[in-house]
Amino acid sequence: MTEASVTRPHVVIFDVNETLIDMEPLRGRFEEIGLPGEAMSTWFAGVLRDGFALTAAGAYADFASIAADVLRDLLAGSDSGTDASVGHVLGAFAELRVHPDIPGGMRLLRESGIRLFTMTNGAAAMTGSILAREGLLDLVEATLDVSGPRVWKPARGAYHYAVGKAGVRPDQAALVAVHPWDVDGAQRAGLTGAWLDRRGVPYPKVMTAPHVSAPDLVALAAQWAER
Repeated sequence: MTEASVTRPHVVIFDVNETLIDMEPLRGRFEEIGLPGEAMSTWFAGVLRDGFALTAAGAYADFASIAADVLRDLLAGSDSGTDASVGHVLGAFAELRVHPDIPGGMRLLRESGIRLFTMTNGAAAMTGSILAREGLLDLVEATLDVSGPRVWKPARGAYHYAVGKAGVRPDQAALVAVHPWDVDGAQRAGLTGAWLDRRGVPYPKVMTAPHVSAPDLVALAAQWAER
């Protein structure tokens, strides 16, 4: 499927962490508890690893529980008070902001008649709180998370849960994400995969190539608005 052949979706489903929400400010919280800022990337990768592993094993745990466990492991042997440090880092999620391209891109999609949803491996309540603070919540029909299907993305069931809530077929929906594993998973589940390549990095060759890509959400929304 080429970008020229990708039809305009009826529904756009957004990944949240790093796609909508800028997680870079968390690096400062890691430094404040005595860990290097680079530990944020290690921690987030560990959270995804354990969430994916539990799903593969037929089990489930929520993002916050896994996030706390992985952070405790990183703090093992440090002088920081573990519980207080975990709370200090995870509490910062409530203060995160969306990326600069998100408000304009979301509004352009809605103005073109596309329905918007979010589906996160994190918490829908947190998504709703951040979008409300940014004045964007009224653009979204529903904020969803993996506690519904009890499988983490990129499991097929997570995407089918989201399109079921939207009341459309998989081929009528697009998943927008900065993570190639999320785009690949959505495409294998029958959705259109839209990759936001904000960093200008190569897409992994071992994964299905994205149906459509753009450097930011405004550029992606403009592609669909023209169709």
